[in-house]
Amino acid sequence: MKKTTQSRSEQSVGVLIAAAFLMATSAIGPGFLTQTATFTGRFHGSFGFVILISLVLAAVVQLNVWRVLCVSNLRGQDVANQVLKGLGYFVAALICLGGLAFNIGNVGGTSLGLNAALGLDVRVGYIVSGAMGITVFVIKQASKVMDTLVKVLGGIMIVVILVVIFIVQPPVGLALKETFVPSTSITELAPAILTLLGGTVGGYITFSGAHRLIDAGISGEENLEQINRSSIMGMGIAAIVRVFLFLAVLGVVVTGITLDPSNPAADAFRIGAGELGYRFFGLVLWAAGTTSIVGAAYTSVSFLKTLNETINKNANMVTVGFIAISTLIMLLLGQPAKLLVLAGALNGLILPVTLGVCLVASQKKSIMGENYKHPTWLFVAGIIVFCLSAYLGITSLGNLSKLFA
Repeated sequence: MKKTTQSRSEQSVGVLIAAAFLMATSAIGPGFLTQTATFTGRFHGSFGFVILISLVLAAVVQLNVWRVLCVSNLRGQDVANQVLKGLGYFVAALICLGGLAFNIGNVGGTSLGLNAALGLDVRVGYIVSGAMGITVFVIKQASKVMDTLVKVLGGIMIVVILVVIFIVQPPVGLALKETFVPSTSITELAPAILTLLGGTVGGYITFSGAHRLIDAGISGEENLEQINRSSIMGMGIAAIVRVFLFLAVLGVVVTGITLDPSNPAADAFRIGAGELGYRFFGLVLWAAGTTSIVGAAYTSVSFLKTLNETINKNANMVTVGFIAISTLIMLLLGQPAKLLVLAGALNGLILPVTLGVCLVASQKKSIMGENYKHPTWLFVAGIIVFCLSAYLGITSLGNLSKLFA
């Protein structure tokens, strides 16, 4: 009996770690790499301050959303429907549209990673990338395979970027100083902070780990400590990769070099560590793209499971179809720039909507239970972040005009 209890405890810890990695690696996609390299090239050491503030804001979002979903044992769309009937369908549509568009970019990014690491033709890479994502969900024990994949590839990204840091030897002292006392004005850094907030917990990303915990049966107020730990762990993993990547790129740009704007992360790795660095970048991009394909597909479909019984019964096959469609569109369009602009606008809208829903839900006993009390500080902090993310969402609407330019 003791052995069975220990086995269940070990499984629970494994799921908590996997949920954290799923959230983190869902955030760490091709856009994450480009974003980090671009802003480091622009702000140098002051980008450390951007990372710090965006991490604090993202933690507020993550803790609010994960607590509400996991304590209520309801996925995001179900919480939304209980707050306002029909709202869950609207949220699910936004998540799936944004997830599909970003997944097209993830397939493309993974292919570029294979091209940089192995010299594989990009069109062949599209097919290979899509097939790898599909394989995860075709296997019988799909959830276990997914859990292992995100942990292994997340670890690979951290180790490879760390190696490049040792090669380029960035000015860590400068980075540390400017993280707390930036030389760039806060006004100039504000748009980057909002961009990183959306890129870390926007769209489907913040729900990925929470939905994984609910699927694994780790929910309810009695598991709140574990839920919080997994949530913070996910934020920590994403932060570690962001900081390591920042330091790797900083070691290059402080020498006065201007990065190629078309692919700043790849350029930084090539300049900093030569051809080997470029191959390393390919490996990082491949790992980032692959985990994002899995995370985007899994989470997007999880938003449809409770809204349609047929999808719920065939969730893995629907996820396979989701990845297959993403791959096909990438093959047909090659450079789906307009879809990615639309995805950015949709994800900018999703964060304030979903955070707002969770804040309202946190105060409803009919959703959270009679005994649950949401921390006042977390609720107030959530309102502040809601206002900031609403500003980001309104700003992102301007990107929609580019679709018809």
